[in-house]
Amino acid sequence: MLILHLLYFFFSIVGIVQTQPTFKGGQKDLFSFISNNMIYPEYSKQNCLQGTINVSFNLNKYGQIYKSEIQKGFGTDLDDEALRIVRLTSGRWVIPADYDSTTSIVLPVNFTLKNYSCESRSKDDLKNAISAYRSRLDLTRAVYNFYDKKANGQTNTLNELEIIALKNELGYNEAYITRLYKQALRKLKQGDKESACEDFNSVRLLGSNMADKTLKEYCR
Repeated sequence: MLILHLLYFFFSIVGIVQTQPTFKGGQKDLFSFISNNMIYPEYSKQNCLQGTINVSFNLNKYGQIYKSEIQKGFGTDLDDEALRIVRLTSGRWVIPADYDSTTSIVLPVNFTLKNYSCESRSKDDLKNAISAYRSRLDLTRAVYNFYDKKANGQTNTLNELEIIALKNELGYNEAYITRLYKQALRKLKQGDKESACEDFNSVRLLGSNMADKTLKEYCR
């Protein structure tokens, strides 16, 4: 079972007293929205990475997010998902007439895993998993680069057998690619076309044609 807890949100206001923006339906609906739309990132789930990600953002007078960034995170896919889901709330905020849109809002989101046998993971294990994620990004880019060049008929310095071995080492098998494709479809249903198209393109860059039709239909 995956459990996502929204801890609270607060406003970074220094020396200013003003009416605060509210999520349409209130904080309970904000929690429900995030809980229903969050997709727990695969790498962090597999490596028992949990904790609070602080996302900073600004709202214009229409309740739309016009700037957002990670204020405090882990440097893993947890950051990416926290940022994605906060951006998905854009347009769902009620803005008071006197609100200063230059004010930054900070939304802390807590990721918690249960029933994933995470109790046995030590602090060193978690630290190593975070470090490994950063190294993994470089290896993933090598795979992406190979299949991107292959699709464009360009010469590669590596052969495909080496890339297939690297994919197996990283866990990018058919089961993973299928999960990634289904995740992209879920994001598409959420109205997050940008992130969905990124996932569809990742499927392509892992050497699979599973998402080719969907890419042509939604991601031109």
